Amino acid sequence: MFQKHGLASTARITISSPTLSQQVASKNPSRTACRTAETQDPVMNNSLLNSIKKRRTQYALGKSLPLSNEDVAELIREAVKHTPSSFNSQSSRAVILFGAESDKLWNIVKETLRQIVPADAFAQTEAKVDSFAAGAGTVLFYEDQSVVKGLQENFPLYADNFPVWSEQSGGMAQHSVWTALANANIGASLQHYNPLIDQEVAQTWDIPASWKLRAQMPFGSNEQPFGEKAFMDDGDRFKVFF
Repeated sequence: MFQKHGLASTARITISSPTLSQQVASKNPSRTACRTAETQDPVMNNSLLNSIKKRRTQYALGKSLPLSNEDVAELIREAVKHTPSSFNSQSSRAVILFGAESDKLWNIVKETLRQIVPADAFAQTEAKVDSFAAGAGTVLFYEDQSVVKGLQENFPLYADNFPVWSEQSGGMAQHSVWTALANANIGASLQHYNPLIDQEVAQTWDIPASWKLRAQMPFGSNEQPFGEKAFMDDGDRFKVFF
């Protein structure tokens, strides 16, 4: 109780008790600092980087997808559409096969290989191809050579580079699709049976003559866990100067 200008007042002082998290922090400051560092780490919390890390090669595929075929197709279209390309040429093309259409592709691969693989070694080859057919679908990646040729004609100074840049763009498209599938919990791998199957595939799905087949990506449910991935020492791969 005190007097000010003849008026009596009562002063209240409220002391709040520390919360449980504050009590823990005061007892273990290093733990709190560690958590703060983790939540603020711009590298470890980068969502794109985490998606890239999730992309792995999956050979044990199944036909059960976590998304509808329509959603998977849209995912693939968007991934390819937003992949960078030289001069914004957008030379990458994709053919998306589901179910029986995908099975048809791998039967073409199998029968093509049957003609060139020795009979005593074919069982192993057949088992490998069947593992790809076990998936829910396949993406066929192409590069449109008419686009490449057009760039060469319009920009002759860079003519020798455009085929290389097309391949680089195609590789980025493949990685973008693979990463997008992995982020949707869909397994995949990247195969290269071109040019052995090019002609029959083109005839079967009416592929334009200017489209050049570059890779095949079977995809499906993850039927086995991923193993540990080994990495080279960073010192052998990177040089950083500040």
